[in-house]
Order: sequence, then structure tokens, then C-alpha cells
Amino acid sequence: MDLVGAVKLFLLCSLLWLSAITSCQGKENSSEYPYPFIRRASSFSSSSPSASLSGSHNTYDYIIVGGGTAGCPLAATLSQNFSVLLLERGGAPFDNVNVSYLKNFHISLADTSPTSASQAFISTDGVFNSRARVLGGGTCINAGFYTRASTRYIEEAGWDAKLVNESYPWIERQIVQQPKLAPWQKALRDGLLEVGISPFNGFTFDHLYGTKVGGTIFDEFGKRHTAADLLAEGNPEKLSVLIYAKVQKIMFNTTAKRPKAVGVIFKDENGNQHQAFLAERRGSEIILSCGAIGSPQMLMLSGIGPKAELKKFNISVVLNNRFVGKGLSDNPLNTVFVPTDRPVEQSLIQTVGITKRGVYIEASSGFGQSSDSIRYDHGMMSAEIGQLSTIPPRQRTAQAIQDYAAGKQFLPHEAFMGGFILEKIASPFSKGHLKLINTNVDDNPSITFNYFSHPYDLQRCVEGIRMMEKIVRTQHFMNYTQCDDTTLDKLLNMSVKANINLVPKHTNDTKSMEQFCKDTVITIWHYHGGCHVGKVVDHKYKVLGVHRLRVIDGSTFRESPGTNPQATVMMMGRYMGLKILRERLGAAAGV
Repeated sequence: MDLVGAVKLFLLCSLLWLSAITSCQGKENSSEYPYPFIRRASSFSSSSPSASLSGSHNTYDYIIVGGGTAGCPLAATLSQNFSVLLLERGGAPFDNVNVSYLKNFHISLADTSPTSASQAFISTDGVFNSRARVLGGGTCINAGFYTRASTRYIEEAGWDAKLVNESYPWIERQIVQQPKLAPWQKALRDGLLEVGISPFNGFTFDHLYGTKVGGTIFDEFGKRHTAADLLAEGNPEKLSVLIYAKVQKIMFNTTAKRPKAVGVIFKDENGNQHQAFLAERRGSEIILSCGAIGSPQMLMLSGIGPKAELKKFNISVVLNNRFVGKGLSDNPLNTVFVPTDRPVEQSLIQTVGITKRGVYIEASSGFGQSSDSIRYDHGMMSAEIGQLSTIPPRQRTAQAIQDYAAGKQFLPHEAFMGGFILEKIASPFSKGHLKLINTNVDDNPSITFNYFSHPYDLQRCVEGIRMMEKIVRTQHFMNYTQCDDTTLDKLLNMSVKANINLVPKHTNDTKSMEQFCKDTVITIWHYHGGCHVGKVVDHKYKVLGVHRLRVIDGSTFRESPGTNPQATVMMMGRYMGLKILRERLGAAAGV
């Protein structure tokens, strides 16, 4: 062998040897999750207060409670310069096929097991609803539509427009793309324009009056990308993410005039209790990002809320604030089913009509038929996920869901051929509240939304139903649906059993239409409020009357941003992360 050949052989053997070592080391240190900083809560080593102060155990610059839509981008951003502990009560979404694929969209919402990515609840109004219980939060169980807030919303929130316009693209570059428009969505687009919801603004992330196509977090293969994917931008040297970490309450030092947050108590997946503490450094904070249900609930369980309510459950009062849990809202949704003469491609929300009256028109169609899916469903409108629109809210029960699930196999195929037109009321004037029912953080609190209690919301719903009727009757929509009288007659006789509402016959009768709105109201999962700015937190989202505690999520919103809020909630996490870094470090933040 010549010298050149010997050298080549030596280099090849060396590379193979190094590859083998790297491979072995990789297996030895490998994580069951995509990022090495994600671990189960049981792997955590608790610190006692004395140990924390002596420096013998880790403490954190930031402890974020809730690894959801806001919590993930917030944690990734803060970890660029500071140590961050992110605590998520649910599991990881990465290998969950019910979370990951559009074709299985409704299954997580239908799953009521303790390990489900969603936790069902029923408001006192009788409307079934869900809250996320998974790393990535609502981005793991929603319909995927991505659209920014309006410029008016940004101004009224008091946000820095320049920083907002840096924060949205950070999200979009990583997990958002333009959808391939489904035929049903094209028909809605053309119908909206035909009835005068114009101009056509094309594909855009911006919130503009008229008709538009928005972004999606589903890729071209129907795979979902979530806020959990944004953790890839985190600093692995400074970020720790614990899943199945159920925070029980925030701990406070109450020896001074103003209470100071010092740490949290949480339980792991085995039920063992742990404590995590903030570093004794200026600027260290606990940040709640548990969402509109979880954040006010956590404040109350920790002793911040209406004094009389806390005393009912023997909770030590840290701070009396009667506004915690107040001003809760959910955007009411009403739908009509539009039959077709053939099966329709599955689609969630892609097209939207935005009116100046605050009525938003959207659509969904088809049903999933994967081996994992529940056979014959209506996607976003499936009875299995509590969308029982053919039963008045007060009569909706778990038994009704079971009855529908058992009976749908006997329905003719026509009941599943077609799609829905949806109307959502923006900025509802109707307000509700949240109250504790016990001190168990795993249990849902009592939640009331008071749908349509304000006449203006009801008035706009009637307008929306009439608008949907016009769209259904447009030439563009009729050319697409091609539904014959026989199919329509068959559907009229089984619409209640199939859990579908057709266009009402007497849309000129306002009283009848108002009753239709009340009887058929369901949710689009855009609830918000409970920790309003100026009432519970200040304009920097710091909890009033307490040191080292913030709330950064949709519970601080007075109205839901844009047509769908996920874009702005993720943006808020990134935005506030940058704000905090720049306020604390100035130019040294480097972000």
C-alpha cells in the first residue's frame, strides 16, 4: 500500500472510531424528548429555603408556571441571559399522533382521560369547553389558524409597535406557513366577496377588514407545529423544562409590608412534592402563564384574590384583590351545516371574513378517516368534543355525548358530506367570572361566561346568521355544493340526531333568530380575561401589591386579539421576554 493510501485508511478508521464513540455517548446521554433540557418532574432535586440561600442547590432567575402558548416563547427568550425553570402540568406533544396531525384534530379534545392533552370543562352556562394540558398549550389542540392582532389592538394594549413587529416574525419563521387552500375554503372566500365582505386582502397575517386567507401552524403534510417547537431557540445551558409538574401554589415571604414571591410548590407525576426557589437577585421573578383559567385559579390558590372567597376554603390571604377571576369572556360561536352531493376534503379554518361590526365568518369541512380517528366525525363541530349545538346549553350532558357517539354509526353518509360555516362574535360585551370550588389544582374551577347576556352580542349574532344565509345562497357556493332536494330533505329529518344545524327557515324573524343563537351557542375556545391590566396586574403585567410576580398570558386580555388569538399570545411571550431582558440588561441583553 502506498503512503497516500495508508493515510486515507488511517483517516477513515479514525473517523469511524470517533463516530462510534459519539454514537455511544449520544445514546448514553440521550433524552426521550427532542431537547435535552426537557425532563420529567420526578427528576427534579428539591431545594429547601436554607439550602437555596446557602447556594448548595440550584435557584432560578425566573420560574415560569405554564409551558403553553405564551410560556414556551417566554422561557426560550429569557434563557438567552438568565436561568429559567419552566413548569408544565401536562406531557410533551412531540410523539402524540392525536396532537400532531390535522386528520386527528378532534381526538385530543374528545379524550377525557387524565393523560389527555386537553382537560374538558363545562361552564355554568352549559357549554362544553376545553383547556390545554400539554407542553405547547393551546397550540397543540387548536384549529391551527394564525393571524395577528389589529393595529388598534396593539395601540390599546400599550405595546411598543416596533418590538411587536420584531416578535411576530420570530414566531412565523419557525412554525407558521401559508396553507394550501382547500376547496371548501375557496368556496367561502368567493361567497364572502359575493355578499360584499370586501376587499379581498389575499394571503396575509394582518388583521384587515374584508376577506383574507390567514396562516397555519399545520405544514403541507398536515403535521402540526406548536409553541413547544419554539423552545429550540432556548439556551440549553440555562433552560430547564419539567413536564408533569403540577404547581400547587406560589410561596411568599410576608414579613415585609408587601408580600414577595420566593418560590413554588409542585408535585411530580408520581405525586411527590417538590419546591423550587427564586435566586436572591434583583429582578428574579415568578411568572404565571397558565392561561385564562389557570392563572386566576393559581393566584387564588396561592392567597391572592377576593378575601371572602379565599376564606371559604381556609386559604391564607396574602393579598385581598376582588378583581381576580372577574371579567372572564368567551367569544360565542354559532354554526350552520351546508350539505354537498359528495365527500368534502377535510379543512379547518383558513379563510375569514372580517366585518366592522365585529362579526367574523369562518369555515371548516370534511372529517378525518385515519386509522387513529374516531369514525365519521364533524371535526371542529363534533359532538364527541362537546359541540352539541342541536341541544340547548342547559340540556347538554355527558350522556348526550355518549348517545350521539353510539348512534352516529347508523346515520346515512350524507350527514357527513359537507361542511360548516361559522360565525364568531368579536369583543363580546357579555362578561363572566371564575370561582374556586375546592383547593385541588387538578380540578376545574367554576366558570361562567354569560353568553349573550348583553343585547349587543345577541344583535350581532342575528346579523351573522343572516350573513351566513346569504353566503350559502351565493352562486359560487351553490355551484360548489350541488346539493339536491332529496339529500336536503333527508338531512332535515335527521339534523338533530346528526348534531347539525341547517340554515333557519325564518331568518327575518328577529325573536326566532335570537332564540336560535342562544340555543345553538358553542365555543371556539377563545376565552380570555380574569387577570385584567389595571385590576390584577399593571401595564408591565406585574401583579399589583406583590413583589416578584407577573402574569403573562391571555388572562390579561380584555378582548381576544385578531380573529384567532394564538399568534398574539405567542408574540406576547416573545415580546415580554425581550422587554424584560432589555429593561434588566439594557444593550447588554444582545437580543
